[in-house]
Amino acid sequence: MDEYAKYLEVLGGRIREIRIEKGWTQEDLASEADIDRSYVGGVERGERNITFTMLCRVSAALECKISILTKELP
Repeated sequence: MDEYAKYLEVLGGRIREIRIEKGWTQEDLASEADIDRSYVGGVERGERNITFTMLCRVSAALECKISILTKELP
């Protein structure tokens, strides 16, 4: 496993947690962020290296600061 892959998993897990707290499906988040549902799934599983632009869109859709999602990540 790539040494940074674990960070993608942590980030994806945080996105999933907040999405679930809001009672949203992946489809709901994708719609709010104007991205593809399969992309959301890949990010949540740590399979996608999310770009900063996409992270901004997800963060805005979830109504949380990027710093919440990336806390203690390099």
